[in-house]
Amino acid sequence: MAMTDILSAKDIEAALTSCQAADSFNYKSFFSKVGLKGKSTDQVKKIFGILDQDKSGFIEEDELQLFLQNFSSTARALTAAETKAFMAAGDTDGDGKIGVDGKFFNVVFSKFWFLQICIFRLKVNLQH
Repeated sequence: MAMTDILSAKDIEAALTSCQAADSFNYKSFFSKVGLKGKSTDQVKKIFGILDQDKSGFIEEDELQLFLQNFSSTARALTAAETKAFMAAGDTDGDGKIGVDGKFFNVVFSKFWFLQICIFRLKVNLQH
């Protein structure tokens, strides 16, 4: 699966253009520009699967540093400072990893959206 199966090529290009310079990456701005905030839970999970290069179920620092290259092979790597800031936003328990359930959604969506996802999952679990 490719990012363009879920996100528009035009949005990806615009998001990458906005952070071409070193230390210009802002994950909130990037997610908004690339159109990720408007996607469903399943679509976000699919994108997480692309970002999780080693298929461990987590995005580790080395994968996060190459985050932009998942959107375009010609994109730059994140700087050490950008990688650390991005990791700090998603790694709420300090284990050095971002998981799809919770931490990744916390980074992608505002707290309001994250709360809505949690409520939805609770309702689904209660139905089963």
